Amino acid sequence: METLQKVLLVITIIGAINWGLVGLLDINLVASIFGNQTIMSRIVYTLVAVCGLVNIGILLSHIEFEKD
Repeated sequence: METLQKVLLVITIIGAINWGLVGLLDINLVASIFGNQTIMSRIVYTLVAVCGLVNIGILLSHIEFEKD
């Protein structure tokens, strides 16, 4: 499971770097590599989003909530 978590985190980081480039330099690497709004670019965006959501779940599972 730890390997899967690391892979998901790497994909999320790559997505974050892509969005940073979009914000700072108006360069979208995914669109440059796969084309704008192609099925492949949409798959990449969806994969990054799913990895981000799974990482939220992993983060929350490590936080200990206080019980009253």
